[in-house]
Amino acid sequence: MNILLPIASYLIGAIPFGLMIGRLVGIDVRTSGSGNIGATNVTRLAGKKLGVFTLLLDCLKGFLPIYLAARILPQESGREIVILLCGILAVVGHMFPVYLGFKGGKGVATGLGVFLFLSPLAIAFSVVVFAATVAFTGFVSAGSLLASGLFPLWLWVLGEPTGSIIAGLVIAALIWFKHHENIGRLLRGEEKTWKKK
Repeated sequence: MNILLPIASYLIGAIPFGLMIGRLVGIDVRTSGSGNIGATNVTRLAGKKLGVFTLLLDCLKGFLPIYLAARILPQESGREIVILLCGILAVVGHMFPVYLGFKGGKGVATGLGVFLFLSPLAIAFSVVVFAATVAFTGFVSAGSLLASGLFPLWLWVLGEPTGSIIAGLVIAALIWFKHHENIGRLLRGEEKTWKKK
């Protein structure tokens, strides 16, 4: 079971909800907008309601695997490692889904689901950072980068277990890696903004 749960977490995380929702309204999100399968691109192409729906589903596929692992696994040595691994692999699944040739999203919403399990209070801090950054700059990517980058710090400040802090660092690093193109565009002043011109 200790091996099956992380594998199942990856497969759940790999479900491309954004692509599926886009197809329901006749849009292939991989060939339109930013080409990303996440909630931001779905919002751009299909509207806020479907974007929020995608966000919730992507968040759920991060939260559910780690939550179920915590409920299912017995109290024994190595339990916490397996639980955290389930969360990390759910995010990896979203970013590198086997169903789409390992070309997936950027992991922010799925990471949000995992972070929500690790520490709801830390999530509250990061959501405030995200909202303030997007409101000030107009860049969702900047908000995602700053919020995810600061999450491990919030875990440390709140005195969360070392394993949770390490998992937060790993997921934050993965999110930053998947945003390398956005980082380049931000530095060049070419990133798309949500602010009305």
